[in-house]
Amino acid sequence: MPIRFSKAEQLALIWSLTKWSILGAWVGVLAGIASAVFLFSLEWANKTRAAHPQLLFFLPLSGVLIWAIYDRFGRAVQGGNNLLLETVHDPKEAIPFRMAPLILLTTVLTHLFGGSAGREGTAVQMGGTLGQLATLPLRLGPEHRRILVMAGIAGGFGSVFGTPIAGTVFGLEVLAIGRLRYDGLIACLSASVVGDIVCRELGTHHTDYFSMLGRQQPLAPVSLLLVVVAGLLFGCSSALFSELTHAVQHWINRFVPKPYLKSFTGGCIVIAMTLLAGSQIYNGLGLELIAQSLVGKVFLAAFLIKIVFTAVTLGAGFKGGEVTPLFCIGATAGNAFAQITHQPTAVFAAIGFVSVFSGAANTPLACIVMGVELFGTQLAVPIAIGCVTAYIFSGHRGIYSSQRIGHPKSDQAQDIEDATLGAIRLSGVAVRLATASRWFRKN
Repeated sequence: MPIRFSKAEQLALIWSLTKWSILGAWVGVLAGIASAVFLFSLEWANKTRAAHPQLLFFLPLSGVLIWAIYDRFGRAVQGGNNLLLETVHDPKEAIPFRMAPLILLTTVLTHLFGGSAGREGTAVQMGGTLGQLATLPLRLGPEHRRILVMAGIAGGFGSVFGTPIAGTVFGLEVLAIGRLRYDGLIACLSASVVGDIVCRELGTHHTDYFSMLGRQQPLAPVSLLLVVVAGLLFGCSSALFSELTHAVQHWINRFVPKPYLKSFTGGCIVIAMTLLAGSQIYNGLGLELIAQSLVGKVFLAAFLIKIVFTAVTLGAGFKGGEVTPLFCIGATAGNAFAQITHQPTAVFAAIGFVSVFSGAANTPLACIVMGVELFGTQLAVPIAIGCVTAYIFSGHRGIYSSQRIGHPKSDQAQDIEDATLGAIRLSGVAVRLATASRWFRKN
């Protein structure tokens, strides 16, 4: 049989590789610059709040200001990350450029005054917006826009956390549960790698979790079984966070009719919780709690407290991401589990760090890769077990309501394929009861 070779095919592949590498790199440059500006601004906000803790008492007023900014300038971009996912699924409508500066400004305000939020949402929204912006001078069509928005998501994620490979996988995986979009592979890889390089070259510094964790001995087989049990805790924590955030949003919408008072009310609740806690350790990103989890022991219920702080902050309408607080929730939950079961606290904190995020974002592959990038290959197997278990047991819930069900997590839930998590939430009780009923009839 003759060897098959097509010159035209190879030239087409070379052209595709070159085109998407260049376009992805350009998106990565934009995303890396945006992430660097954001990280410097966030560092300033957190240092200022630490030096002036009384700024916390202005959190309710900052909530009113954030509402006013979006009411006046950002009604079309209030969807945030969900708007990006919707654009990838249906790229007919362009994302307004003002999403990028608005989310940057309002996230910094949230952190400056003590809200409990993250940074991934801001970086991803800026990256996705700039990714689409890159298509305008070239007059590229909707399909190109779809892929470059994915590249922007990957570039923003990879550059803001210093994890370019995880950023690549995240950009491909976050769109639909159980399904990867390989059409964006080249652009996402190029954008994430270049974005990370640009962000670092501009002088940003990422926490060295590998050094903080130290060299750890491989877990014994019995301990790996405990990782599965811990994964159940991490999955339930993910589900609790998602459900509580939506519940807070529902309750505030129901009992606070004036829109400008919703964030004001949430800010007052955060102040009250901070005073009850006796410190501001649960405000902001939660980096101090993460460090304590990796090098020592933390309060057993710290992860529950951080869940409540973050759910109230985001549910009330403050801006920011969920990922870094989820890292904190996972690290403290893993530390608490290890204390109870007499396991290495640092190891289980590291596993929880990425596993809770895996369950909440429904991105187990990206989280496994992130765990290896941050903590090294020494924990690759337990991290994979924790991430997959948490992903399964978080159910069809998540922090991105526009995320679609590519392949359901259970073969008893095929009727929800291609639905969004938001649609499932609207009819979630009926869907879960019907699924459970079918399972019991078959078994």
